Amino acid sequence: MFRFLKIAVPVFLIGFLVGNAFWYLASPLWIDREVSEVLPEELAVTLLREGHFRDADSAHKGQGRAELLQTRGGALLLRLSEFEVTNGPDLEVWLVKASDPASSAEVTASEWLSLGPLKGNIGDQIYQVPEGTPIGDYGSVVIWCEQFSVLFSPASLVASR
Repeated sequence: MFRFLKIAVPVFLIGFLVGNAFWYLASPLWIDREVSEVLPEELAVTLLREGHFRDADSAHKGQGRAELLQTRGGALLLRLSEFEVTNGPDLEVWLVKASDPASSAEVTASEWLSLGPLKGNIGDQIYQVPEGTPIGDYGSVVIWCEQFSVLFSPASLVASR
C-alpha cells in the first residue's frame, strides 16, 4: 500500500498542477468575454484621435476601432468599438508613445501607460485616461499580455478629421 501511495500521490500532484496550468493558459482560446458598454447619450464628447486595431501576428489577431474622446468637462476617455481580439491571460489596454508598433520589442522600447485590464475580448468598452495625461504624446493603443510581454493587437492613433 505504501508503495502505491508513494507513486500515486506525486502523479496526482503533478497532474493537478499541469491540469491547472493548462486550463489557465489555454482556456482563453475557447472562452470569450463579451462586454457591451455605451456612453450615456447626454454626455457630450469630442473625438480627438482614432485608429483601427490590426493583427500583431498570425496567432494574435485584433479588429475594431479605438477612439480618444474628451468630455465637455475635460475628462479623457478611450472607447473601443466593434472590438474583437484573440483572448489570452492577463490582457491589458496600454497607450504607447510609439506611433505604429509592429512587435512586442517596439512596445517595450517605447514609453507606455496602462489603462487597466481588458474588460472583455469582444465588444464595446470604455476606459478612463488618467487626468493630466499628455494625450498628444501617445501614438497608439495596444492590447498587451502583461504576463508574457506579448503584443496582441495595436491601433495607431491619428487626429480625427
